[in-house]
Parts: sequence; C-alpha cells; structure tokens
Amino acid sequence: MLIVVVRTLILYALVVLVLRVLGKRQIGQLQPFELVVVIMISELAAVPSENVGIPLISGIIPILVLLFAGMSLSYLSLKNEKARQILCGRPTILVDKGKILEYELQKNRYNLSDLLEQLRLKNVPNIADVEYAILETNGEVSVIPKSQKRPAVPEDFQLSPKYEGLPTPIIMDGKLHTENMRKAKVEQTWLEGELQKKNLVVENVLLASIDETGSLYIQEDASVIH
Repeated sequence: MLIVVVRTLILYALVVLVLRVLGKRQIGQLQPFELVVVIMISELAAVPSENVGIPLISGIIPILVLLFAGMSLSYLSLKNEKARQILCGRPTILVDKGKILEYELQKNRYNLSDLLEQLRLKNVPNIADVEYAILETNGEVSVIPKSQKRPAVPEDFQLSPKYEGLPTPIIMDGKLHTENMRKAKVEQTWLEGELQKKNLVVENVLLASIDETGSLYIQEDASVIH
C-alpha cells in the first residue's frame, strides 16, 4: 500500500510540473493538440499508479516525451503561421454584419441553439443586436454587438476619466509584502499608523491593498480571535 501511495505522489508531482511547464490555461482555452497532450498524460499517469507491476519509469518517460512534443508544437505554432493554422485552425465568422452564416454553422457542426446560448452568455440575448459572432480556435464565441447596442463608454461623452490602474496588495493573510510596498511607495510606519486607527496589527489583517490614488483598503481576518 505504501508503495502505491509513493508512486502516485511521484506521478502526481510530475504531472503538475508538466502542466505548469506547458503554461497557464483553463481546459476550455486549450488548443486541440494541447488538449490531446493533457488527456494522454492523465492516462499515462493513471496506469503505473494503479499497477505496481509496471515500472515507474514506464510512466515517466512517455509523460516527458509528451511534454517535449507539446512544447515543440507550441513553439512551432508560435513561430510559424502556417503551422499555427494547421495545429490550431482558424477563427470562423458565424454571424456577419447581423446575418447568420448557415454554411459556417454546418461546417463547424454548430447548431442554432449553441449559438444562441453563447450569445446569452455574452449578455447579448437578441441576435438582432449582433454585428459579428466569431467562433475562435479554442471553441469560444466572441461577440461584437452593433455600435448602437454596445454599452456606452466615457469616450462617447467626450470624457477622460482618471487613470485607475490595479490596486497593490501590501498585506495578505497577515503577512507584509515588502516588495509591493516598495513599488507602491508605502512606508511601514505609515501603514502601521493606519492599522492602529482601526485597532489592528498586521497579523490580524486578511487583506490590505492600496490603489493609484493612495486609498487604503483593509479587511480584518475574521478567524483571528481578539
């Protein structure tokens, strides 16, 4: 039993490492060749972990081979446009200037129900409001509404909002992030003073972040017993 546990943990660690090397993507964002690599790796890892009669190396080597193959194809698709079209395919226009292209739906085995569902998920329930709908190579549908149906933006009113940027977390789970504090130009003495105003110390803070305007957001850790 111990041997099975150890073998499983080794293969699990290897698969996690391989997937991290292949890149950060959700299953729905994988290209077809990437999805095949992921499926095959999971199958190859399962067999040696279940059967102790199979040498562990017999599962490790094929996984590493698939890793090399996946990285090679990714590099090829990155550097060569023709290879990218073969491996990943091309985006397909399903709705062109408000008109549904039935031939493209049939070609991609995409029915009207699927199309309408994707439009609803993109908050465009009325197909009459769609200028373009594009089936991307990863299976997602990009929807571009007609100009008079899209949400208004400040530019429509000739407004220029201030730059907001991203808030910088400076305390997470009760720990200071000194590197982020340096980037945000925050002094520890100032931060401790702001925490004291709320009768808090660093260890009692779940999250503290500061935005581009210098506004500090603080949330206390509810699990801390005072």
